[in-house]
Amino acid sequence: MKLNELISHFTIAVSNEESQVLDKIDSVMLYDSFTERDQFVIDGLIRKSLVTKIKHKGNFLVTKNEI
Repeated sequence: MKLNELISHFTIAVSNEESQVLDKIDSVMLYDSFTERDQFVIDGLIRKSLVTKIKHKGNFLVTKNEI
């Protein structure tokens, strides 16, 4: 039995600030294009598995995970 069969709906708590930064991420974007504060918030979203950080040709990219 899979976990999503046991739990039909679950939510991950995000703050207002995290929600605003998450809305800024439209597609795959450069991590360095964000302010230092936004980068700190993105790191928290990565720990919550809402955002993925990808290394590509020496640059870091971020993208939303499917929800």
